[in-house]
Amino acid sequence: MAPTPEPAPTLQQLLAFYLEAGVDCALGDEPINRLEEPDAVPAPAAPRPAAALNPLRPPQPAMPAVPRSEIVAAPDAAIASAREAARTAPTLEALRALMETFDGCALRHTATKLVFADGNPQARVMFVGEAPGRDEDIEGLPFVGRSGKLLDRMIAAIGLDRSKAYIANVIPWRPPGNRTPTPQETQICLPFIQRQIELVNPDVLVTLGNPSTQALLGTREGIMRTRGKWLDYDTGTRSIRAIATFHPAYLLRSPSYKKMTWLDLRAIAKALAAAT
Repeated sequence: MAPTPEPAPTLQQLLAFYLEAGVDCALGDEPINRLEEPDAVPAPAAPRPAAALNPLRPPQPAMPAVPRSEIVAAPDAAIASAREAARTAPTLEALRALMETFDGCALRHTATKLVFADGNPQARVMFVGEAPGRDEDIEGLPFVGRSGKLLDRMIAAIGLDRSKAYIANVIPWRPPGNRTPTPQETQICLPFIQRQIELVNPDVLVTLGNPSTQALLGTREGIMRTRGKWLDYDTGTRSIRAIATFHPAYLLRSPSYKKMTWLDLRAIAKALAAAT
């Protein structure tokens, strides 16, 4: 007796599967059938015979090849453009307006919203993560999903809330499918978060997770070695005390590290008290 074939998934089940897999945004206006048979490749045309040289018309010079240095100059130009734009922003409001119209990062064109920041711009402590996720992309605010709720509990444990903290990300636009930002995307966005930190001018800077720690604090060590250690973040006009701890999303996957994070939070609270 032949086995009974499994029923085809419903549309709701298929969409739920895609959502669990991280496929929750469309990158094209039309669907692509990747199971469709490709068109037959036409046979190459016979080469045309070389035309006889006309002694009255000199041969056309060949087009020069584009130097490789010019091909790879686009990312450098985008980074330079971001630095110049960030440098000229006198306020957080002006910086946000510049980022809304900045065309140098491709992530801006696939994200739903710019995720600039949340919290109090006058706060004495600033938390910086890596990049927004799906919930953040929808609402336009950082840390509003499951990891955001955990971050709220983390800062509440030391007597703070979003009215007494400032929260942002190194990358202000969500990468498609929550993929890891490329080094190029990070370098393009880095001047914006650096200027943001300079304008907020907190007493304590907290980097959440390995990517934001390496991008902002200039270390190549992993978060296990970096967390809990006080470092200096130089804005160019002032040195800010900085400390790294685990990203809330990592703690959701590995709750055993919450104890280490609690020690980091206590150190942050002690530093804020000492700076009063």
